[in-house]
Amino acid sequence: MLIKLAFLNLGRNRRRTLLTLSSLVISAAMLILSLGIFSGMFADMLSSATDNYTGHITISRPDYQQEHDLYLNFSPAPALLDKLQHTRGITGLSERLRAFGLLSGRDQSRPAELLGVDFAQEPQVTTLNQKLIAGTFPTNSAAGQGVIGSALARRLGVTVGDELVLVSQAADGSIANALLTVSGIFDSGDQMLNTRLALVDLHWLQNTMALPGKVHEIVLRCQQPLRAATLAATLQQQLGDTEEVLDWGKRLPQMQEVIASYDISRLIFVAILYSAAALGVLNTFYMAVLERATEFGVLLALGMPPRRLRWLVVLESLLLGALALVGALLLGGVLTWWMSRYGIDLSNQLSAVTYAGGTIPPRLHAVHDWNNYLIPSLCLLLVSIAASYLPARRASRLQPVDVLRRL
Repeated sequence: MLIKLAFLNLGRNRRRTLLTLSSLVISAAMLILSLGIFSGMFADMLSSATDNYTGHITISRPDYQQEHDLYLNFSPAPALLDKLQHTRGITGLSERLRAFGLLSGRDQSRPAELLGVDFAQEPQVTTLNQKLIAGTFPTNSAAGQGVIGSALARRLGVTVGDELVLVSQAADGSIANALLTVSGIFDSGDQMLNTRLALVDLHWLQNTMALPGKVHEIVLRCQQPLRAATLAATLQQQLGDTEEVLDWGKRLPQMQEVIASYDISRLIFVAILYSAAALGVLNTFYMAVLERATEFGVLLALGMPPRRLRWLVVLESLLLGALALVGALLLGGVLTWWMSRYGIDLSNQLSAVTYAGGTIPPRLHAVHDWNNYLIPSLCLLLVSIAASYLPARRASRLQPVDVLRRL
């Protein structure tokens, strides 16, 4: 009975109902779209920080990630690699050996980081193979070939096909001296990587540095990067203290703080926007109660309990919020889909922004995150109920005698 009355009352003044409904739908849909764009920006930052180099999880000797000591290496057991490949939530892994040395080109020499990788494995965890600006990404059996950063190639004065001379100190104390052919040049978007990084064949670097069969780290890629910390903790328990398992949040603490602050800022953004929406709903129903004072007085005179009258007003507001929720989800979903598919290119007006180890490209786009739909939906219903409290309270306190005396 109350639901039927609530629907009838909403339809009595259709103009006012449609205006309030439209304002709620548009504000909630714009909120969903804005949160989707913010999620896209942070996804770009996280992707740029982990896809170029870091990965989502690293397994190494304790303290290696802080010291990068050549001797903090280990021989990965085949059983461990097989277990990681079949662990739920892990989509790829790459074994790495890291060395530092001097690369010499035609007339110039520059310090560089040599990252020995399996060229067949590395694309499973990073995307540098997709960021070549010259040459090709080597095959698995590419001993003596490497891919270097664009800034490093420019400073060394080399291009694809040229040879570089590597000079470093091997693990046995001897001088590591080898020739490296440039097979490709990448532009990662990160100036530091472009200036210092060279990807080389894992087995070639192991032999050059007198570390046969050794690696410094195993890098993992997760299906859900935001849950990497949970997966890393599970792996740490399984591997024990002999290895250190770090997720991207521990290796990139500033990025972790940015992602954490987003959850708080999302709630603040929702609160600010819906505070304004709540005032609109409050005003609408307060005016409606004043206009319908005679109607409410008659209902009270006929025996309707004040508590049921109060619930009638609350139910009207809740139904209005539910209708607005359906419209907002449809409109917000369509807008988010369009922004995720096409986006807005701002490269002519803006340049990429690097912050906290990540890069935000000059292109606005949205990503679908169920929290961006769930939080606005719940808040919209709560706002509808809360905004109707004062009008409902006033309606239930009307005195039938005073109201009917004005007729």
